[in-house]
Amino acid sequence: MLREATERTSLTDGYDPDGFFDEMLSSPDTPRPHYRALYEQLSQLGGPDFDELRERANAAFREQGIGFTVYGEEEGVERIFPFDLIPRLIPHAEWRALERGLTQRIVALNQFLADVYGEQRILRERRVPAELVFGSRHFRRQMIGVKVPRGVYAHVTGSDVIRDGNGEYLVLEDNLRSPSGVSYMLESRRALKRMFPRLFERYGVASIDHYPQELLRTLRALAPPGRPQPTVALLTPGLHNSAYFEHSFLARQMGIEIVEGRDLVTHDDVVYMRTTQGLERVDVIYRRCDDDFVDPLVFRPDSMLGAPGLFNAYRAGNVALANAIGSGVADDKAIYAYVPEMIRYYLGEEPLLSNVPTFLAARDDDRRYILQHLDELVVKSVDESGGYGMLVGPHASKAERESFRRKIEASPRTFVAQPTIALSRHPTYLGGELFGSHIDLRPFILYGEEVSIVPGGLTRAAMRRGSLVVNSSQGGGSKDTWVLRS
Repeated sequence: MLREATERTSLTDGYDPDGFFDEMLSSPDTPRPHYRALYEQLSQLGGPDFDELRERANAAFREQGIGFTVYGEEEGVERIFPFDLIPRLIPHAEWRALERGLTQRIVALNQFLADVYGEQRILRERRVPAELVFGSRHFRRQMIGVKVPRGVYAHVTGSDVIRDGNGEYLVLEDNLRSPSGVSYMLESRRALKRMFPRLFERYGVASIDHYPQELLRTLRALAPPGRPQPTVALLTPGLHNSAYFEHSFLARQMGIEIVEGRDLVTHDDVVYMRTTQGLERVDVIYRRCDDDFVDPLVFRPDSMLGAPGLFNAYRAGNVALANAIGSGVADDKAIYAYVPEMIRYYLGEEPLLSNVPTFLAARDDDRRYILQHLDELVVKSVDESGGYGMLVGPHASKAERESFRRKIEASPRTFVAQPTIALSRHPTYLGGELFGSHIDLRPFILYGEEVSIVPGGLTRAAMRRGSLVVNSSQGGGSKDTWVLRS
């Protein structure tokens, strides 16, 4: 039972935006209109109350096995996913603007993928440098000329969106290979509905519960012709993969089989899975393993995670893969810099959502600027993810900056740099009080017969004071994202 108000200090006492754009407060002690009810609720709670609520949520997460794997840690690999109980709120009009911008972006990115594996017009016209595309680790020459279902390559995308110091939404990066986090989005929502049922009902929050069925509908739309009741399976690298909880969760929610490469066999360019009743044809595979491991006959010959013959079956049109092999070239961080140009080229429109300004070390002028301003910039490896391969210049030591200088000089194509953005902050509970944690937002975009975006996404929060890194592998956590219906 929560303690009486007289026994506690309000959670909101002393919380200060500290000069950053704060999602909840427009100034100290002044909540933004759409946050007023939540702010009042928090004002009635003290630290012990919140500890009690958080322990209840953590117990539920532990019971359900909601976690992720971190490699290379002596204490073990399994962690409960860090979760903050204070939701992030997005007004309806703001969400509609985000939805339009993300839809525009994913349509252009898919047209780019169809082009670079087809006629390559954008490369011939030098609107995107061909050397950047062909030099990308994720460009797959084997995909040139391959016809993909509905002409769509990226069926599940997670674009990371931030807000800067002025409150403007910007796209930080696009994830078109196998973006993770949607299971945490769904489980965070369930936890918040249990913890704050009246507040949830009062706000009129848009539902995200239909995501698994939307995903299944998207996958079924990719089935080969003549397969009116297609069989869909989720291909996982296995139990020890960092996102295995999510793989099993999604398969269970969609009511489909989860398989490993050893469960699949191919015959006459058709894919089957082993079942207790014998072999069953598979029409659509939602793959959660990288291109390199899909088929040892075509990609890495030492792969034990895929199935021999899978690529030939895919090329023959007898099985669909989501996402398409080779989609990763479009989330290369050097290619990212050209997404606004893709939108203009393919759609004849101006981008509705801006990029973060990006310097490419592959360009001579940009490289000189990067090397002269390493103490001011965030430097990223173009093909790393999860917060790895990154230098946050203002927070790095001189030795770390010099190490990156040598790496950039040795392999310019491998690095890009961006200004250190003052990411918006949101109140987050830690150590008995609220502090302002930097956040981003990963909405999940589905593209089958049409583009579909569930209203919300995974708000990721830097759970270490002062940190700009929100990735769970680097100590980040998540918040529920409430998109308001009106």
